[in-house]
Amino acid sequence: MSATRSRADQDKARPEDPLPVFLDARRVFADRFLAGQGLEIGALHQPLEMPPRARVRYVDRMSVDDLRTEYAELADWDLTPVDVIDDGELLETVPDESQDFIVANHFLEHCEDPIRTIGTHLGKLRPGGILFYAVPDKRHTFDHRRPVTALDHMVADHEKGAERSRRDHYDEWSRLVGDEAGDTEERVEARSRELEAARYSIHMHVWTQAEFLQLILHCRERLERAFDIEAAARQAIEFIVILRKAGPPPLPPAAPIAPAGTGRGRRLARRLASRLRNAASRSAGR
Repeated sequence: MSATRSRADQDKARPEDPLPVFLDARRVFADRFLAGQGLEIGALHQPLEMPPRARVRYVDRMSVDDLRTEYAELADWDLTPVDVIDDGELLETVPDESQDFIVANHFLEHCEDPIRTIGTHLGKLRPGGILFYAVPDKRHTFDHRRPVTALDHMVADHEKGAERSRRDHYDEWSRLVGDEAGDTEERVEARSRELEAARYSIHMHVWTQAEFLQLILHCRERLERAFDIEAAARQAIEFIVILRKAGPPPLPPAAPIAPAGTGRGRRLARRLASRLRNAASRSAGR
């Protein structure tokens, strides 16, 4: 499956009317949780803004030139250079436990087997590493007419093979979202067969934040590599979750201390000095 968005994604925002830049929660979470060496999958024209202590390489299944050839609608976009050509669901070229973080924004909904994908991404992280996921809330996108993907459906795809329901996803997309939505059944079916043959990147799954969290909690119980949910937030049309792989996390960044010459700095200095004197007194009394 490609890390590339579907044509309908791109049609929502042409180069002269770009997608909104998600600054608030994404930036706050990136500043708080991302450090070291990591990957971002499918950044296209909207890479996550990284904090200075994070070094990132960009992953897609094609080079930028090939993306423009395969998807004509990308011709005029300023795309992020691709450092690693790989399937973002499998990351077969990435060694296990080699990354401090993986970012995949508006990617999981394209994956045929999100349970497998989350497990694969966890396997590529070092202990304490971070998964940074954002997914669209289907109620606020072109997917709004589609039914939410049930957890049982994704579990069955994971256990029995996602190819069993692949055609159903393309049928639903063509019937309710694509250019043929509302057209004759013959045209819908013909378009669905065409998209499936090309393995065109559509939203295979759709969620609201409640169902997506249900998937995350299921994965936490199911997958061998345990993780914790560090943070979650709803923002505009999307929902963001930050997952930390089990293991010793890095120390959090130190809180900034006001200069000693300021009022707050003097108060902090007096408080620290008082604590040190009390600790010394207790130690001397032992």
